[in-house]
Amino acid sequence: MTVQEIHRRFVAGELSLVERVEQFLKAIDRQQLLNAFVEVYREEALARARALEIRREKGEALGPLAGLVVAIKDNICYQDHGTTCASHILEGFVSPYSATVVKKMLAADAVIIGRTNMDEFAMGSSNENSYYGPVKNPHNPEYVPGGSSGGSAVAVAAGMADLALGSDTGGSIRQPAAFCGVVGLKPTYGLVSRYGLVAFASSLDQIGPFGRTVADVAYFTPTFAGHDPCDSTSVPFEIPDYIAQLKDLPQKLTIGLPEEYFQEGIDPQVRDRVMGAVEALKKQAGITVKPVHLPLTDYAIATYYIIATAEASSNLARYDGVRYGYRAREVEDLQEMYFRTRSEGFGREVKRRIMLGTFVLSSGYYEAYYRKAQQVRRLIKEEFDRAFQEVDLLITPTSPTPAFRLGEKLDDPLKMYLSDIYTVTVNLAGICALSMPCGSTEQGLPVGLQIIGGPFQETRLFQCGHLLEQLLGP
Repeated sequence: MTVQEIHRRFVAGELSLVERVEQFLKAIDRQQLLNAFVEVYREEALARARALEIRREKGEALGPLAGLVVAIKDNICYQDHGTTCASHILEGFVSPYSATVVKKMLAADAVIIGRTNMDEFAMGSSNENSYYGPVKNPHNPEYVPGGSSGGSAVAVAAGMADLALGSDTGGSIRQPAAFCGVVGLKPTYGLVSRYGLVAFASSLDQIGPFGRTVADVAYFTPTFAGHDPCDSTSVPFEIPDYIAQLKDLPQKLTIGLPEEYFQEGIDPQVRDRVMGAVEALKKQAGITVKPVHLPLTDYAIATYYIIATAEASSNLARYDGVRYGYRAREVEDLQEMYFRTRSEGFGREVKRRIMLGTFVLSSGYYEAYYRKAQQVRRLIKEEFDRAFQEVDLLITPTSPTPAFRLGEKLDDPLKMYLSDIYTVTVNLAGICALSMPCGSTEQGLPVGLQIIGGPFQETRLFQCGHLLEQLLGP
């Protein structure tokens, strides 16, 4: 059943929400090996399910998420609940307020079942950089689920929740969606409030959804998107009814294939599965596929990691042991407390990025690195603008490879960073992209296809993705 059908049947009295929550809790218990959850709100979820059933019996109006069970990433604040970003430095921290997206989901009558594991402070492409240990791929536990929102992707893929929220700074929703065989959306920057999302790189971060199908994500997104006065980067944009327009694909649609995304370095099986999907689209009346050029793709990884690490070094300066979170004990003075707190509290990858970011912002290097990266970012944005004057959407692989083995890239940061080559440009340009399954490798690992749209073109992403689901089948 789609989530829309589940909601309809719950409201009609055909489903028990308590029983559904109990089934999800059993699924979480059975699959603890996957390490998808940091904390499960067992009693709270059951109590909320009972309360919603009582409201239904009284004939009260119910929100669009009534009957549905949602998981949230451990960097999204939920009042009176822990929020640790999978880091030792925030161990024991309890949020004093809820993120706007959480408030909206609760107002829509969702049941939140728990917070999911992630790469520490959302820094990673494999979900191996967590204080709570690595998350594992549900298709093969010897492989990574992708990062940094791996826990949320696994929760949906392994039947531990109907839907989940993650965050995407350089591909952290789309890549795990691809590795786990689910659908993930990186919304246009400003479509979804960042208020209550613990910041990694503020100009790149966006909260986004995971679902089993494109229709599930299209139904879920309007319940938490929209303008928020608490977030100065939130755009006053009227959210369309995505689900109502799902089948209204334009009679003429031009899709671009960026040649730079299909060159050396891509796994042959990934290329074949994506091109197979493209061939299926070509056979549809009114759809044209043409090559496009995005030559600045070669500079994307360098540009992204300069900007992201610079913003991270600034954002993470607040974790000093003075106000909240972990604090080193038995220290002689304030300086030693700062040093030991941050040394002991942060993991290896977070410290690496803080040092990189501090370096590129330092006197003498700011102009050579950070300023230059911002100039290239503008050029990348303009390159996408020109491409969307010629085509309506772009189709690329989500990742150059399928999921890789646990530990395979941990000791080679550059190799790990290159996993994001096809996703970081979307964040740099502030546009939207959807990752969806388009088949599997001979080893049974999912392959993800990425559909990229211009600013606030989510409707078209959903329409094209839904059509592709019908063409490719289960």
